[in-house]
Amino acid sequence: MAKLENKTKDNPRLEQRLLSDGQISLYLEYYLGRESEPVLDEFGDPVLYESGRMAGTPKFKVKHIRRKENLNLYLVAKPKSPIDRNHNKETLLLAKKIRQEKEQELLEQENGYRLQKKVKINFLEYFQEYLDAYTKKDVRMIQMALQRFKDFLRDTPEYTRYQAEIRPEQINSEMVEAFTEYLQSRSSGEGAKSIYQRFKKVFKSCATKCNINYQRPFVDSEGKTISIMVDEGVLVKDFLSPEEEKQLMETHYTGENKEIRNAFIFCLYTGMRFCDIKELTFGNFDFANRVLIYEQNKTKGHSKHSSVSLPLTDGLLALIADKMEAAEKNALVFDLPSHTMCLKALRRWTKRAGIDKHITWHCARHSFGTNMAATAAQKGFSVRVVQEMMGHSNLRYTERYTRVVDEQKKQAMAELSKLMEG
Repeated sequence: MAKLENKTKDNPRLEQRLLSDGQISLYLEYYLGRESEPVLDEFGDPVLYESGRMAGTPKFKVKHIRRKENLNLYLVAKPKSPIDRNHNKETLLLAKKIRQEKEQELLEQENGYRLQKKVKINFLEYFQEYLDAYTKKDVRMIQMALQRFKDFLRDTPEYTRYQAEIRPEQINSEMVEAFTEYLQSRSSGEGAKSIYQRFKKVFKSCATKCNINYQRPFVDSEGKTISIMVDEGVLVKDFLSPEEEKQLMETHYTGENKEIRNAFIFCLYTGMRFCDIKELTFGNFDFANRVLIYEQNKTKGHSKHSSVSLPLTDGLLALIADKMEAAEKNALVFDLPSHTMCLKALRRWTKRAGIDKHITWHCARHSFGTNMAATAAQKGFSVRVVQEMMGHSNLRYTERYTRVVDEQKKQAMAELSKLMEG
């Protein structure tokens, strides 16, 4: 094998492999950072080190990301003549020159000073075009990701020069780290993480078109993947207590939309998401057995728990009683306007009901989960009953609601203690 001299920080590295025909093939190996994810046990809880200096800390599974590029250059494995030796010498020089050029290209992509580029794209314009052509259900999150990135460029002094134009190769790891901090200052819980994921999705599409390394901006100086971690044990959304639900349902006002009203109440007592209630048809109902069966749009095709079956109560049937007889199976149960219009109507309704909380449509699902968890704890039901009714793929998602109930118990005991002390 030929003697290759690679420095520790060379990226890419010049490598070789021996072929069956006796030649040596030369190739480049790029190091693109690493990804790490926590090691979980069968219950979805972090696995901890049991001994050593790391004892008590979570274990992480690390995956190093590498890519190989064949140079189509070959050496003679056992040169026997001056011609062979000269061939090897010239081929090695050419391979080293290519390696240096490729390394320079990576540096230029990271630092954003490459002057000669065949494809020049303003990432902000590309993002808008991507959004305009986007047809999937998370289009609002894509739109929010674009707006948040624009806000970030506007609000961050060192990046304000990019407000009108920024090329994808100018987006580096320092900027991405600052952007993740900005997102977490603007959004809490899953919100910041979801926006960041959409941003990465669009950047990958743009980087692929520009033929640049789309992973490099998302790896920090130590080779760790830049991510937004969310404590899945914390429920950050507001929810309605049974008393507040009753208060809301007893509130009427001039000009209220009956369809929106009934649809939200239906969500409160089924845990359905807006995307599911909007597409709910009478074909989802088995009136003979008083059962509602629907497929969750969010997990359809990805989880065996995507199908949810719920018993129909008299209260739920009363919400659609005036439509049941004449309705066809493929007819929509609720004739709802856009999500924006439904959200505005919900906010008017909660305000008139005197509920001082940030209530969104998804809060109906959180209210259902929390109140069902409380009922299960009170009646001694298994938490897996709540998991099935929510359509959760993993029990740890359901346990967020049981933690809310535990916290409420603590608050109630604290209030009782105050009364006793008084």
